[in-house]
Amino acid sequence: MRPALALALSLLLALAVACGGGAGDGKGADGSDGTLPTVTITLIDGAGKRAELSVELARSAAERSRGLMFREELAEEGGMLFVYQRETRAGFWMKNTKVPLSIAFIASDGTILETQDMEPLSKKLHRPARAYRYALEVNQGWFERHGLGPADRVEIPAEARGE
Repeated sequence: MRPALALALSLLLALAVACGGGAGDGKGADGSDGTLPTVTITLIDGAGKRAELSVELARSAAERSRGLMFREELAEEGGMLFVYQRETRAGFWMKNTKVPLSIAFIASDGTILETQDMEPLSKKLHRPARAYRYALEVNQGWFERHGLGPADRVEIPAEARGE
């Protein structure tokens, strides 16, 4: 029984290390190092005004868990799109995230449900009032500067949705 327990603990430790512990190097949406795929998404306000963002895709549990942690900066027109297979109510926090961010929670059809500002290094949990399928993190104030908010739309390419 003891060898099996030791093996199981060794495997768990190896998995934890492989899933994103560590300090990171700050690369990503501000000059991607190629570790995550990047796509361009388009956000559209109620009047039809369009804004584009180049976003990294966080699709696996490990990628979503790491998010933008340890980054020193984020390009003004960059961000990270968190993609879930189905609607979720998962929350977000800013542990180990140094860049002030805003987050949009987005429904399956691309409608922005809610936006929130998040403070660096905070453990405050952020979640919307309703379930969502995508979450988009950008530099804090980006949505406001572009006049975007609830009921506006996000066009997400099929390859980002996993289709």
